[in-house]
Amino acid sequence: MSDPLLRELDHYVVLEPGGAEAILTAAETLAWLQNHLGQLGAPPADLAGLADPGERAQRLLDTACELELEPGRVVSWFAVRLEPPGEAS
Repeated sequence: MSDPLLRELDHYVVLEPGGAEAILTAAETLAWLQNHLGQLGAPPADLAGLADPGERAQRLLDTACELELEPGRVVSWFAVRLEPPGEAS
């Protein structure tokens, strides 16, 4: 079972080949993933059973930290905490 504190994370560092790292909110990260998934010819096999692009992006965010766009070209994301747990934003 995953640590419940991980569910409190609302920011991600995203990395793209040849690009600078960026810090995005959870909603922005979902949109970023959805965009990259939309550029693939076919979704990864573990996401193919999900018809909704938003569900695919959410599953990917919940279960992985990278997506291979083409051989040798991978995007990555990592959850980060900007404030200590329990502090109000």
